[in-house]
Amino acid sequence: MVSAVLWIVIVILVVLVLWFILAYNSFVRLKNRINNAWSQIDVQLKRRFDLIPNLMESVKGYMKHERGVLKEVTSARTEFLKAKGPKEMAQAEGHLAGALKSIFAVAENYPTLRASENFMQLQEELSGTESKIAYARQHYNDSVLEYNNKVQMFPSRIIAGIFGFGQREFFDVPEAERKNIKVSF
Repeated sequence: MVSAVLWIVIVILVVLVLWFILAYNSFVRLKNRINNAWSQIDVQLKRRFDLIPNLMESVKGYMKHERGVLKEVTSARTEFLKAKGPKEMAQAEGHLAGALKSIFAVAENYPTLRASENFMQLQEELSGTESKIAYARQHYNDSVLEYNNKVQMFPSRIIAGIFGFGQREFFDVPEAERKNIKVSF
């Protein structure tokens, strides 16, 4: 009789230890997935930043009277480089995206610029990069959602509390950045 109770207790302890290990490893896997997704955003943003100076050079000669737009792009790029964390980066990224849209809107007034092969190629590359950034943000947010759900749900919440796995921040675009850009001449 005592032997059967002892075996039941041992089996329960083994199951609990296995669950504990699996739950901890699951948190580590999700945390690493989030870090990887964030790195993918960084890779695409770096690609965009590498394209911006080329875009600025191809536009400078045509847009002599549009220095404000060029300054805005430069300022937005600097703001993004100084941003820390998803919230600040989202705000700066929205500002930069708006500044780039302004350049393309202003470019409509310069037919020779629009016809420039270099400008068209840069515009195409930036457009493709913007799509990749959007996908990377979506993947990051999906990973954060899965992780945050696990942090908040019982019984994995116990493991999260013991080992300090806290909630992660989503990459949200601020409300002001969601509005369309108005360009007036």
